[in-house]
Amino acid sequence: MEDALEAYGAGRADALAGCRDAARAKHPETGADYRIGFLDGRIEIFRMLASARRILEGND
Repeated sequence: MEDALEAYGAGRADALAGCRDAARAKHPETGADYRIGFLDGRIEIFRMLASARRILEGND
């Protein structure tokens, strides 16, 4: 379980940094956790940018 959480955290951190580790994403045991973390991080960035756009456009 700890390996899965570590892989998820690494995926999320990589997404926020804007770089994906293909080797970790393909790992047979923790690759899925890494990919989910990466996806969650990318979604967080998308939401943050959407909020910034709304604020800058004055549509909040």
